[in-house]
Amino acid sequence: MIRCMQRLEPLISAQELAEYLDVPVATVYAWRYRRQGPPGLRVGKHLRYRSIDVDEWIESQLEDSNQGFNPVAVPTAAINNRRVSHERRAG
Repeated sequence: MIRCMQRLEPLISAQELAEYLDVPVATVYAWRYRRQGPPGLRVGKHLRYRSIDVDEWIESQLEDSNQGFNPVAVPTAAINNRRVSHERRAG
């Protein structure tokens, strides 16, 4: 049994997750309350996360943010408006 436990990755705390994602720890707890963040588990009174679950959650966030993104679909008028406003500021 000890050999099996040596292969387990250590769990990370909510504080460590917040530091890793560069968000306030309150955001991590809010995500858990809303079931929006990575799946966590309680170990006694402590909230912990598995690294693999965090990695999978990040991948799903990347997929969600890229879904429906089509750079060709950006209207030409929007691009031209940015150029005009930039030229006005520069000139």
